Amino acid sequence: MTSDDSYPILHAEGVTKRYGARTALEDCNLTIPRGRVIGLVGPNGAGKSTLLQLACGLVTPSEGTLRVLGETPAANAAHLAKVGFVAQDTPVYANFSVGDHLKMGARLNPTWDQGLAERRIAQVGLNYKQKAGRLSGGQRAQLALTLAAAKRPELLMFDEPAAALDPLARDGFLRNLVEFVTELNASAILSSRLLGDVERVCNYLIVLCASRVQVAGDVPDLLNTHYRIVAPRGELDHPPAGMEVIRAQHTDRWTTAVVRGDGSRPATWTIKPIHLEGLVLAYMTRAMGVAGQPLMTSSGEVGR
Repeated sequence: MTSDDSYPILHAEGVTKRYGARTALEDCNLTIPRGRVIGLVGPNGAGKSTLLQLACGLVTPSEGTLRVLGETPAANAAHLAKVGFVAQDTPVYANFSVGDHLKMGARLNPTWDQGLAERRIAQVGLNYKQKAGRLSGGQRAQLALTLAAAKRPELLMFDEPAAALDPLARDGFLRNLVEFVTELNASAILSSRLLGDVERVCNYLIVLCASRVQVAGDVPDLLNTHYRIVAPRGELDHPPAGMEVIRAQHTDRWTTAVVRGDGSRPATWTIKPIHLEGLVLAYMTRAMGVAGQPLMTSSGEVGR
């Protein structure tokens, strides 16, 4: 598939989504270039599922404008064919066999690639006659992934698809996700609370917390413009021009901070590179207003 690079895969301006009195997503502004595998990271209730549902046209914004692949989401059948979506719990039809799912995919999708679907089903060892309700979690995930990819979409979107899988099944799912993105020359958005998964397969990051986008960008650029600084207490109370303090923790003598920017660095400061986990936690902690409270489990899962 040849992609048109003249428009981003997703462009949002002031997008807000409310459900009654509850605001699920607020003032979202994003422009995501094509050719990226995007990690959408945040705690439960941050608005990740809402953003994906908006992007695939399941719901519409309360305010603002959203374009996906240059058009309003789900604008027409042709646009629907460009987007593959795997929702939470990798839903499939329990009473349908694997073969029934492929027949349904071929009937519903004008760009369906039967050869790709059959090859991938064989590769992961699924039985055409097996009912989906009798498959393991990993097998259901592989089936849902195959159905989404066999549409030959330009954009694949995944809402926590591997969170409930055991490590071996998750490893297989992520490997196949990357293979599909490469084979289809597609972009992908992976919503996940598992930073290890995001770090492994994603080259673009969006941190969503408290219903707002906290930071977004290419992972190498984010890591190159953020640092961990240890400075004598008080010296970061008024950071130099061009430097933003994202999160700071204090002892009687020292301040340890995550900062963004290229401001001046006195000799009394110790500068260290930051890892993706530390960057994500810094922005989420600032957004939650609970400095020092853990937002991630020991397994690397973003928590409440």
